[in-house]
Amino acid sequence: MIRLRIPATSANIGSGFDSIGLAVGLYNEVTMEEWDGVQIEALDGAPVPTGEDNLIYSTAKHLYKLCGVPFRGLRIGQVNNIPFARGLGSSSACVIAGLKGANRLMGNPVSDDELINLAAGIEGHPDNSTPALTGGLVTAVFENGRVWYVKQEIKDDLRFVAVVPDFELKTAHARAVLPETIERRDGVFNLSRAALMSVSLYSGNYKNLRVAADDRLHQPYRMGLIRGCPQVMEACYDLGAYAVFISGAGPTIMAIVDASCRDFGDCIARRLPGMGLGGWRVHTLSIDNTGTKITHG
Repeated sequence: MIRLRIPATSANIGSGFDSIGLAVGLYNEVTMEEWDGVQIEALDGAPVPTGEDNLIYSTAKHLYKLCGVPFRGLRIGQVNNIPFARGLGSSSACVIAGLKGANRLMGNPVSDDELINLAAGIEGHPDNSTPALTGGLVTAVFENGRVWYVKQEIKDDLRFVAVVPDFELKTAHARAVLPETIERRDGVFNLSRAALMSVSLYSGNYKNLRVAADDRLHQPYRMGLIRGCPQVMEACYDLGAYAVFISGAGPTIMAIVDASCRDFGDCIARRLPGMGLGGWRVHTLSIDNTGTKITHG
């Protein structure tokens, strides 16, 4: 049996739509072993598919088939600390768990770079799945079945405060509200800010982050799907956040703050009931520069 730890991820980071993502210190734990048939259990009691449609299982089975290795089945145990359908990379964590775990069970016939390509093919874009495997801040392009990416390790002087709503938002629904075309000026607006975001996070020029997080491609359209989004963003900036953005497709709202602001999460949590958002949760997270780890086996 093997055991894996897979980090949550936050994609887009405002302006880097489908191209920038980073890994944070919130983890799913997965155990996996070869088995006759299908046996899947959520060790934390979360409702997960227990048949062959389970994403970890189906992804692992797919890799066995690609490698030409006979597949009997798997026994899988899941601890799901990454909330489902909240914009924190829960599906990418499952895909990476399936690929990395199956690869290890088969004796590692596939390189990590090829696993990254396969994961992006399953997900459709590389901004969550790549940092879930590699850790750190990743800028990536998915072209002709291959992910071209750069991983940058981020200093531990930042914290990422995830304000997590009490409702799910499916990625397909969040994509459906986006326009099919954009004006050139909006494309230029985002290109310049995405470049600024990646370099500023890596270099430590955090004063740039508020401008770099601004976006015209997806956030203006998705805000209407997230009750309280503008108010939470404004409150985070009032408390001194460097940047605030919709994490992935949402509905989680992520703030980047200085690590010295130790009470930022508590302060924003105290404000939520006054906004009518008392059921929301707040997680203060560090960067994860390591990515997915096999902790046993």
